Amino acid sequence: MKECKVYLESEIGLVEIEGGEGGISSVRFVEEGAQDSAVGQSGAARVVIDCARQLDEYFRGERQDFALKLRPAGTAFQQRVWQQVATIPYGQTVSYLEVAQMIGDAQAVRAVGAANGQNPMAIIIPCHRVVGSDGSLTGYGGGLWRKAWLLNHERRFSSGQLALF
Repeated sequence: MKECKVYLESEIGLVEIEGGEGGISSVRFVEEGAQDSAVGQSGAARVVIDCARQLDEYFRGERQDFALKLRPAGTAFQQRVWQQVATIPYGQTVSYLEVAQMIGDAQAVRAVGAANGQNPMAIIIPCHRVVGSDGSLTGYGGGLWRKAWLLNHERRFSSGQLALF
């Protein structure tokens, strides 16, 4: 199965989507210019183009849930954490402790944080919705400013509330 990449310009930077007919393998923020070496959309798998379309809808405030075949690579523990994180509703947050409790191990807070940090599916598996126990923004591979932007974006489109961060 041949992997391909598609790039999506967003308000918070360039998003690289990688995958093939078997599903999406990663969605991540990259530096401008990364797309110069990429295959264009004409050579991209349908699932990758569909992911770009759904992400574009998300950024426009038209989509809250994704309908994509995902195949994130990770350990069994990471997969459990990511599956739980994927259930966090749009516009809401939970703490790392709450995720640890949801997977049945309240002592695994740091391991949950580490797994969250290795999430290969930015936005799609919404690790930006996981915050510190006190509600503070902690850790985000794309930068805390992006995490704040994503949370404010979701709050704006889910309830019409003003920005919190």
